Formats: sequence, C-alpha cells, structure tokens
Amino acid sequence: MNKKMVIVCLLWAVLQLTMGTEAYAQPIPDINIEIGNGDSGEPGTSSLSIILFVTIISIAPAILVLMTSFTRIVIVLSFVRTSLGTNQMPPNQVLVGLALFLTLFIMSPTISTINDVALQPYLKGELTQMEALNEAAEPMKKFMFSHTREKDLLLFMDYNGMEKPETYEDIPLTVMVPAYAISELKTAFQMGFMIFIPFLVVDIVVSSTLMAMGMMMLPPVMISLPFKILLFVLVDGWYLVVKSLLLSFSP
Repeated sequence: MNKKMVIVCLLWAVLQLTMGTEAYAQPIPDINIEIGNGDSGEPGTSSLSIILFVTIISIAPAILVLMTSFTRIVIVLSFVRTSLGTNQMPPNQVLVGLALFLTLFIMSPTISTINDVALQPYLKGELTQMEALNEAAEPMKKFMFSHTREKDLLLFMDYNGMEKPETYEDIPLTVMVPAYAISELKTAFQMGFMIFIPFLVVDIVVSSTLMAMGMMMLPPVMISLPFKILLFVLVDGWYLVVKSLLLSFSP
C-alpha cells in the first residue's frame, strides 16, 4: 500500500512539472507603445509636443515660485504664523493652498493674455512652438518687470555685460527671473517686518508685566500667545494681510 502511494505521488509530481514547463514555455507577446499620431501634423499631438509638455510640467514648481506672485504671498503668510507664535497653526498645507489660489487670482489677467496670444494660436496651428513660447514670455516679462527694482535688473545686466535695453521686451528671461526673485524676497521681508511689530509690542508688554510682578519663572510666551491671537482676531488680521498682498500687486 505504501509503494502504491509513493508511485501515485511521483506520477502526480511529474505531471505537475510537465504542465508547469509547458506553461512557462509559452512565448511572451510583443507589446509596442507609440506616442503621437504619426504624420498627421496636428499641433499639440506630436511626439515633440508631448515631450515639451512633460518638460514644462517638470519645471512647473520653479516657474510657479520664481515667475509669479507665489513667493511673496507664501513668505508673508509664513511671517504671520511665526509672529503669532502658533507653531503649526495654520498648517503648511493651508498656507500653501491659500498662497496658490491667491496666486491664481492675481495672475489671472496674465494667464488670460497668454492663453489668447500664445496657447490658442498654437493649438490652431497659427504659431510654431518657438513663436508660441516667445509670445507667452511677453506677458510674463511685463508682469515681472512691473514688480522688479531697477537696481536688481542692473545687477544681472552688468554681470552679463549687457547694455541697458530700451523696453522690458528686450530683457531676456535669464536676467528677468533672478532679478524679479530677489525683488520679491526683499518686498516680502519688508512686509513681514511690519507684521512683526504689533506682536513684538505685545510680547514686550507681557514680559515687562511679568517681571514687575516677580513671575520670572512663568514663560512670557504662554501669556502673550492668547493676547496676540485675540488682537489678530479683533482687527480681522487675515483680511488685512490678504488685502495688503492684493494691493501690493496692483498696477
């Protein structure tokens, strides 16, 4: 009986190996992936257009940070949170989301212009890719030039040995973008300093009061934090901060 069981097991094992070998011996089907629509020539669907689109998506964060109002907005909002001393309130996600939508609101006229003069003509086949990029760069240059200090522009133009251009259209993006970025940083820090002053006064008053009362072991931050939040809420601080940001980008 035992020999019969062993023979049955051996036959079953050989059968399984044979079936497995046949299954693995099946050929793998060929898979071909083609990007684009061949020689149709329709704009926006060629392989080169897809590669260009992927490239733009990959550098979109740099474009968002350095060529729009995002930098100033997010820095000022971060200064508000730091001056309040609320650590992670509001969270980073809230600040970045608010900065993003404020950026879209402020940049909407520029984006509409780019869509009218560059994107739509390109999709209709009226402009080549390089012509569309050049047309899209003009509204961005106009926006950045209106918020860039002349001293910052001259810094990069002198470094490259460029002559002073007649109009902003003659300034290359390699000069305009870094000049605009450092101008935005300076403006954002100036606004942040002005935001710090009233909260600094509250901290000084609370610290002096605690010292006068002899409560030197009590951290002043624990006492000043509720007063700073109360002051910020009473004056409708978020409204004033956003209003100041919007007015700072007004033409």
